Amino acid sequence: MTEPTFSLPPTFLGVRNTARDARLCIAGIPLDIGTTNRSGARDGPVAIRRASRMLVDGAHPHRWIDPVADLDPADIGNFAIALGDLAASLALIERQAAPLAHLVALGGEHTITLPLLRALAKKRGAVGLVHFDAHIDTWKDNFGETYGHGSVFFHAIAEGVVDPRRMVQIGIRSPVQKEIFDWTLAQGVTIITAQDAHLRTPGDIATTIRSVVGEAPAYLSFDIDALDPAFAPGTGTPEVGGLATWQAQAILRQLEAIDFIGMDVVEVAPAYDTAEITALAAATMVWEYLALIAPAP
Repeated sequence: MTEPTFSLPPTFLGVRNTARDARLCIAGIPLDIGTTNRSGARDGPVAIRRASRMLVDGAHPHRWIDPVADLDPADIGNFAIALGDLAASLALIERQAAPLAHLVALGGEHTITLPLLRALAKKRGAVGLVHFDAHIDTWKDNFGETYGHGSVFFHAIAEGVVDPRRMVQIGIRSPVQKEIFDWTLAQGVTIITAQDAHLRTPGDIATTIRSVVGEAPAYLSFDIDALDPAFAPGTGTPEVGGLATWQAQAILRQLEAIDFIGMDVVEVAPAYDTAEITALAAATMVWEYLALIAPAP
């Protein structure tokens, strides 16, 4: 380190690269008009970037990779959204994501994942999905509205932008109608509930994820409320009984064999956070992802 972390640029990991033609781009998507409980995820990108400064003073201790030096990622700022118009915002997000080679998105609410998957599917076809979340997010609509953060994966499955037979959800535990849960299973989705996760080892869970996703391209979507509120209070829809930070981290570290082609971390709402622990958890999950996809030393 040549300068203290507090003086780094206000980008993710303090990166100075801003080129949109970089092989990996990081972008904030400050959208939260499709939330159903507490708003505030629009401030997630700023908080995640700020907390990420904790992760720049050495190599990844599992893979011995420096994600900044080895990947040279670019932080291209925040995507534009259409103020107050969710459908128009989704279309705008898709257009901005389309030309990027490999995108890591900092949310923002979970609805942002749908246009990112649409953009990927147009280039790569239906992708596999590793989805950490407290909520199943396969409701057909959002309290009568077509889109919202609870209907993301209903639309993703219905539109064929993900392959549900190669989709695994980890940490599910919120109240849900049985017909919604059963519909999701009937599509071929593998669900590892939070209770299941607590009874299994991270290695065992990672083995299941790898077997479901296989070798074809896959996407990682990490809703921060997959973590228990003790580890991530700063979110709009907290659910007790969730994963510990160490569990999620340990699972991710064993997914090296998966061909990830994009990632997002969503639902960080800093207004409800304490001592930046939620933002730091989100930044760390992105850091873990970058370590996964960086070339082995």
